[in-house]
Amino acid sequence: QVPLVESGGDSVQAGGSLKLSCAPSISAYSGHCMAWFRQAPGKEREWVAWINSGGFTDYADSAKGRFTISRVNPRNILYLEMNRLTPEDTAIYYCAAGRETWCSDDSADYIVWGRGTQVTVSS
Repeated sequence: QVPLVESGGDSVQAGGSLKLSCAPSISAYSGHCMAWFRQAPGKEREWVAWINSGGFTDYADSAKGRFTISRVNPRNILYLEMNRLTPEDTAIYYCAAGRETWCSDDSADYIVWGRGTQVTVSS
């Protein structure tokens, strides 16, 4: 398995923006579903958004209208652009590579995970 590495996490004020990145160490997972999840302190990991190899996307209700997931080939860099951030968005954000055939909002369907990047939003 090729490891995933997230970057771009930071501390921002409410209303601000951040753009997270996730890259495999080599070009990999280009045919796979890719997703972002997050885990806030004391809470379970939750799905944020996914994008399939064709560029189709889906978002959790909390992310719709504020976050944009994208991927750039051929190196298959995954991005999550986050706007109008609120303190409720504070969490560790993880990217994950899933299956080739379909996408899911279930973390159990993702086979490779990064170590996460911290996003902190202050009020």
